[in-house]
Amino acid sequence: MVENNSHEQYLEAGVHIGTRVSSKWMKKFVYKYRKDKLVMLNVEMIDKRIQEMAKILAKVDMSKVAIVASRVYAVPAAKKFAEIFGAKPFFGRFVPGTFTNPSKSNFFEPNVIFVCDPRVEKQALVEGTFRGSLNIGLADTDNSTKNLDFFIPCNNKGKKSVPFIFYLLTKELMKAKGMIKDDSEFKYKPEDFELSVLTASDTEENTEGSDEDSDVSEEKSE
Repeated sequence: MVENNSHEQYLEAGVHIGTRVSSKWMKKFVYKYRKDKLVMLNVEMIDKRIQEMAKILAKVDMSKVAIVASRVYAVPAAKKFAEIFGAKPFFGRFVPGTFTNPSKSNFFEPNVIFVCDPRVEKQALVEGTFRGSLNIGLADTDNSTKNLDFFIPCNNKGKKSVPFIFYLLTKELMKAKGMIKDDSEFKYKPEDFELSVLTASDTEENTEGSDEDSDVSEEKSE
């Protein structure tokens, strides 16, 4: 069960706020529908999935994990996560063939592919499925998860939500890997995963899909 203080943090970050669409894959994670038709996700289930994701990642070689992030709020969070665990980051527009064409300059053969948005980063999942990689990631209520082997249901577009998810996942993964003994040894803050100042290379071509559902994204990031 999520502790009261943690539950409040989830709500403040808007992790539970979905879109106005609920795909068939996401219905079991729905808590309720708001009057404005936005879908509210079950915080208890989100918390449980974060812990389960940490257990999955604790068993793999993180240097063979590709972290794919294209949305602006996901980039700094994914970057921090990749730095901590030594994963391979791919930011901005995903280049077709990155995981399947050896002639590409940035060719990489991942055992695990972690996406921050299954719709915008669909090509990475298609290539992962072709390779037989383990496909995991963050999925919002309007996302299809048919190419994901495991996912965390959450608001994957919010400026506070995405960093907070990575913050929690980092804490759980560090415990699962034995890097820390308990929460008291965890020294990172949610702000460490949030957008501050990005380099040009981080933000280049990072606007794909960012204007879509803009009205919902603004509501979700509040």
